[in-house]
Amino acid sequence: MIPRVAHVLRRRRDAPQAWTLELEMEGGAPEIFSPGQFNMLTAFGVGEAAISISGDPADGGLIHTIRAVGPVSTALTQLKPGDPMGVRGPFGVGWPMIEARGKDVILVAGGLGLAPLRPAIYHLLRERGNYGKVTLLYGSRTPEDILYRREVESWRGRFDIDVEATVDHAASEWYGHVGAVTKLISRTQINPQQTIAMVCGPEVMMRFVASSLREAGVGDEAIYLSMERNMKCAIGHCGHCQFGPVFICRDGPVFSYDRLRRLIGVKEI
Repeated sequence: MIPRVAHVLRRRRDAPQAWTLELEMEGGAPEIFSPGQFNMLTAFGVGEAAISISGDPADGGLIHTIRAVGPVSTALTQLKPGDPMGVRGPFGVGWPMIEARGKDVILVAGGLGLAPLRPAIYHLLRERGNYGKVTLLYGSRTPEDILYRREVESWRGRFDIDVEATVDHAASEWYGHVGAVTKLISRTQINPQQTIAMVCGPEVMMRFVASSLREAGVGDEAIYLSMERNMKCAIGHCGHCQFGPVFICRDGPVFSYDRLRRLIGVKEI
């Protein structure tokens, strides 16, 4: 697939090293995607990287939140309004929004992992009557690292979603929870037979979250993780993102835990 050209409409800093770019495709066509999918973004002259879509699927918002950690992601975050970039996609298997209908939904995010979950949150709130209890548990390194802080605060002020945030380190002016996000799971009322969990964050965090959810009685088939690997082709041909018998780009990035349980703790995979 040849990259299409998009231009940066707006650029906003959402964390010390994370920038949110709102894009517009040449021709102005809205982006059609499912929550949890990703695009391959090209910084012309530098390279291409897989970045989750973090906009609202209902309005086709082509929005990406990017952490500057390497040459490509750094180049993308330095683009200004009007600058062009390449876009391939969307790719991948997203969150189980259809399977979650009629069920309670727990979303657990760590750090930048809130970005791939944000489209799912938009969908859940827009289709609120089709889902049971909705809970967002969010963990961040510090209060300054909280992603989409104003939006998280607005969600917390609603009566139809429970939102709890925790940080690893905080100064005296922080009045919220301190500690790992797994501690929030033990404080959450869960009906295990009625719950689907969607989890995104650092891999070690997701392992511990999955373990805590299993201890609460949630089945492996009802726990979904969004995996990350070095993706190049995005269609399962190059092998860069192979994870045991699956390819993250083609078969994921979202997988149920029963497909990953025996692989996720194995080194060198």
